[in-house]
Amino acid sequence: MTYVIIHALAPIFVIMLLGFWAGKAKMVDNNNVSLLNVFVMDFALPATLFSATAQTPWSGIIARSPLIVVLIGAMWITYAAVYFLAIRIFKKSPQDAAVLTLTVALPNYAALGLPVLNSVLGESPSTSLSVAVSIACGSVLLTPFCLLILEREKALAAGENSNSMLSMLPLLIARSVKKPIVWGPLLGVILSAAHIKTPDILLASIKPLGLAATAAALFLTGMILSARKLQLNTVVNLSTVVTLLVQPFIAWCIVLLLGLHDSVAITAILMMALSGGFFGVVFGNRFGVQSPDAEAVLLLSSSLSILTLPLFITLTSGS
Repeated sequence: MTYVIIHALAPIFVIMLLGFWAGKAKMVDNNNVSLLNVFVMDFALPATLFSATAQTPWSGIIARSPLIVVLIGAMWITYAAVYFLAIRIFKKSPQDAAVLTLTVALPNYAALGLPVLNSVLGESPSTSLSVAVSIACGSVLLTPFCLLILEREKALAAGENSNSMLSMLPLLIARSVKKPIVWGPLLGVILSAAHIKTPDILLASIKPLGLAATAAALFLTGMILSARKLQLNTVVNLSTVVTLLVQPFIAWCIVLLLGLHDSVAITAILMMALSGGFFGVVFGNRFGVQSPDAEAVLLLSSSLSILTLPLFITLTSGS
């Protein structure tokens, strides 16, 4: 099993290492990654998220309601707790806290979900559908929180004064929804719910973008990391523990509370046991927000998941 996990993680490290090397070797300007960021955030990732959600049958989404409840519950609880700690205890800025929190709370479904589930449950349309549902949950129901905070701080910095977050909410939601990374997967969900089949020619046309999404995002992450000096500290260590151990145990508690078992329980727990995702780092870079702690958590959790994933696979084998 460790062999399978290492093979699942290897492409992540190789592509990130290539981006890191390109930045360090000055083959690219690692302090100016705006062009690649636009490609990743406005084209590649929205394309792959739209394809995943639009091609997910609505009946399949409904049938996985228990899985959705566990994933959303675990991610929201983690997001709220980590954001509170980052702001109140560690005195981080809202932007930095938002980027760090998204890195911790949103697992790397896109790169690790399918290889891990296939190795445990076997390759099947049901497994692929579960991963697609997981990606949709994160992209539609979690990432907007981070975007709202980043948009709010950007508006305040621009002098758009407001008395409260609530009064700014309509404007912030409007700005967030305009971003392809939000409306892409949301449009896919709407089409699925309306039972509208996406034209094959459209899916075929954007497929190359989708294929490039994960690789481009990881390469971009490597470039961003090459411009930073990563340091371990209390925030990084605690956040990594939350990502790899606390969050999956939260999911496990919800699974027990709902009385779930078999493949649904295994899927929910293992999806939450994946390493931290790259969305937070990429989002922050798009808004000019650097979060060295989030970058360190991304790297450290990806490395240590080689040890923690086999643990949860073993623990859930009797579910």
